[in-house]
Amino acid sequence: MSVNLIGAFLMMASMACFVLNDTLLKMTGGAVPLFQLLCLRSMITCLLILATKGRLGALHFNIARRDWAIIIFRALIEVTISYFFLTALFNMPLANLTAILQVVPLAVTLASAVVLREAVGWRRMLAIAVGFCGVLLIVRPGPEGFNIWSIYALIAMVGVTLRDLVTRKLSAGVPSMTATLVTAATVMVASGIASLNGAWVAIETSAWVLIVASAFCILGGYFFSIQVMRAGDVSFIAPFRYTGLIWALILGWLVFDEWPSVLTLIGAAIVVATGVFSFYRERKILAA
Repeated sequence: MSVNLIGAFLMMASMACFVLNDTLLKMTGGAVPLFQLLCLRSMITCLLILATKGRLGALHFNIARRDWAIIIFRALIEVTISYFFLTALFNMPLANLTAILQVVPLAVTLASAVVLREAVGWRRMLAIAVGFCGVLLIVRPGPEGFNIWSIYALIAMVGVTLRDLVTRKLSAGVPSMTATLVTAATVMVASGIASLNGAWVAIETSAWVLIVASAFCILGGYFFSIQVMRAGDVSFIAPFRYTGLIWALILGWLVFDEWPSVLTLIGAAIVVATGVFSFYRERKILAA
């Protein structure tokens, strides 16, 4: 397979893993306190990484100081994302939350133009503006559609955008599994400390199954999300991120009997369309 095709499969695998993880955690129904849930899932993820002994990819810690700083910063961003995203997940439909996150590619393009001073033409800037209008249709500011959980989802979206930008700064020699392990360990420690403010609860067998399964999924999500940012042409690969919305629509309907409103679906379609157009323009410019 070509490098671009491999990158596309990595992106689709990453989205599938993340949405499956979200579904499994949402199925716990709040039976386990959030920080206890995060701590246990991250602990299991760390054990799984160590158990593979590098079989899923190189795992070593002989890394330059600059890359260590990036890895740690990225892990701290993941802590923030985990809290705001999962809090929103337990309080709003899966597809709605996933649809909001679909604006991340547009946000990355905007951030690249503003922060990294990358050239972004007026067509892509217009697509970004229209895409953010689509997000407004999803969250629907106003007394009926907008609430605190929508704000949490938007904060998680900003976090994912920053995480992806930071990941692109990692040197090519940094093992993806090392970054994955540090990320999981950081989330485990941070959530473990936060969980000390409340009592831990006994967990039923069914909840344990969901937590362990989610740990496998988040391991795949972490790993693939790192690999995909370092494989192939980003402008070709990135549109495959939108397959996560398809997963969320299907699983939200099958598992939770949730289906987005017409306005949410229109907003999601706008976000996806503008995102694909933005990637098309970027690819056309690179080919010129």
